[in-house]
Amino acid sequence: MKQTSLTKNLVGQTTDNVPIWLMRQAGRYLPEYRDVRAQAGDFLNLCYTSDLACEVTMQPIRRFDFDAAIIFSDILVVPHALGQRVGFVQGEGPKLDPIQSIARLNDFNQDDFLSHLSPVFEALDKTRTALPNDKSLIGFSGAPWTLACYMINGQGSRDYANVRHFAMSNKEEFKKIIQLLIDSISIYLVEKIKAGADTLQIFDSWAGVLSTDEFYDYCVLPTKQIIQNIKKIYPNVPIIGFPRGVGFNYQTYISETGINGVSCDQSVPLEMMKNFQSHVCVQGNLDNMLLRQGGQAMIDQAEKICQALSEKPFIFNLGHGVIKETNPDDVAKLVSHVKNFKKGRVNNAA
Repeated sequence: MKQTSLTKNLVGQTTDNVPIWLMRQAGRYLPEYRDVRAQAGDFLNLCYTSDLACEVTMQPIRRFDFDAAIIFSDILVVPHALGQRVGFVQGEGPKLDPIQSIARLNDFNQDDFLSHLSPVFEALDKTRTALPNDKSLIGFSGAPWTLACYMINGQGSRDYANVRHFAMSNKEEFKKIIQLLIDSISIYLVEKIKAGADTLQIFDSWAGVLSTDEFYDYCVLPTKQIIQNIKKIYPNVPIIGFPRGVGFNYQTYISETGINGVSCDQSVPLEMMKNFQSHVCVQGNLDNMLLRQGGQAMIDQAEKICQALSEKPFIFNLGHGVIKETNPDDVAKLVSHVKNFKKGRVNNAA
């Protein structure tokens, strides 16, 4: 296992500093990203052009000196590599050719899966070479449930009610979709480790729309299987899980999946996160709207989070990704504050 401040915390150690990175730290809030995005033209072309993906991955490291880079890509490259049509419409988000019947599964296969994703692995390799040795490189994937939401619905939704209905009405068929994704994601993440990732994160962005029983069946058990598949090959690579919006079900996720770290959204109370630290490293959970707002309220909450969680394994992050309207100067102020935080000090957020 690569020894960085991030990976040390993920395996239960504490470090003198609080490691920090931000979800969606490479993105539209950065003018240098927008320049590369314009050069790439199509969003998927940016994901699949290894030199450009490496460049935008490194941009926030150069600007802010984060403790980890997360490889620039998108969770929907997995269904795309399986053969589903995926596009991104300006101002509307992702559009997929939706799965309307289980017969559509016959169109998906893993024969060309890894070759299709080879530019992603090339970007990891190039980034690992460019990245300073004290920085972690995070590879990621969407979780099976979240990917299934997009694959069946064909686009974003607030509650994915029709996907839940599909799962209830076609239980055995839906399990086949989930199993296909478990197998594909496991292969994908193992290859990311081979290409240079020393840490992984699994995003289950839409876990919060499920009932407790559905959450266990479609989020906890599939994530557990993916982690077991990875750990058989790379037992020492730490894995972070992010089941956004699941409230008290975070505890089940932590105890059942085998994750090394749990990323918490901004709705999770700090006292609850402190309880999680008896079992795993916690990551989070500054409200991304506070970062967009900037100012003293952002600094005060960052201080409060560090005060509450820094004595045990902890990684500073947001409760969700950086919002595109965020001022990069406010990101710089946040990073500076966290990097200058001294454990055990009395509150002095000024």
